[in-house]
Amino acid sequence: MHPPLSSLKNRGSLLFVAVACILALVFVQGRARADQHEFPVLFDARERLPRPDLSNLVRLRILTTVDFPPFNFADQTGRLTGFNVDLAREICAELEIQAKCQIQALPFEELESALANGSGEAVMTGIAVNAERRQKFRFSRPYLTIPARFARLKSKQIVGDGADGLAGRPVGVVNETAHYAMLRAFFPRIVPVTFANRDEMLDALKAGKVDAVFSDGLRLPFWIASETSQDCCALFDGPYLSEEFLGEGLAVMLQGDDTTLAAAFDHALAALSRNGRLQDIYLRYFPYGLY
Repeated sequence: MHPPLSSLKNRGSLLFVAVACILALVFVQGRARADQHEFPVLFDARERLPRPDLSNLVRLRILTTVDFPPFNFADQTGRLTGFNVDLAREICAELEIQAKCQIQALPFEELESALANGSGEAVMTGIAVNAERRQKFRFSRPYLTIPARFARLKSKQIVGDGADGLAGRPVGVVNETAHYAMLRAFFPRIVPVTFANRDEMLDALKAGKVDAVFSDGLRLPFWIASETSQDCCALFDGPYLSEEFLGEGLAVMLQGDDTTLAAAFDHALAALSRNGRLQDIYLRYFPYGLY
């Protein structure tokens, strides 16, 4: 898996995963919070974005990687699959250009140069949207955000409303990460206990050395459902979203002067959001949910 999008992946400015906040966000006491278990509302259902004329498009090469599950990976037969891959195919179908679409996998570090030199027309993977990249490339609207989540030890009784119940209690977080900065900013009454990496943090949670942890909402649900957690823990409160700390989210990266394809991707993503196909793909790869 690639580094996270501010929990998702960052080979330049983000940490590792495993999605601006055009979600229906509710800001409470300086924190952004989305309703649990709901897929984020990425596009206004009443908005109808025009579909550009793509009749002159020769081909659409969508570049991705094979080492970022569940977003992009090769299955047991070697076939490229994952959330981004299935979404790319749905976008091509929505735009009625399946015959012109090609999905190609490259090493992550080659994606930007390949797009810049014309070896592809779009990139769909966990590349962070930042000011430097915006000077060179164009981006679609975000289609998925990755929230921050708490996971708590089941054996510890927590009294109080949501994260307020953790006030004064030890909560694990990986040091010098976006989640550490976010925890300090949003929850000043929580006592942060820092760890060098995620594995150390989760081991401490299982051992009862901390009452909860604060980390990315992508990997925590999978860990909780895995045998590794030994059924010790559960998600607690949240999810929490912050563009300042977690970035804008997952978006399609395009060549800087390609306004037509950018508009086409926005049109397709809005349509897939309205007809439920985007949500279907989300549930296929995130059965435990992010929200």
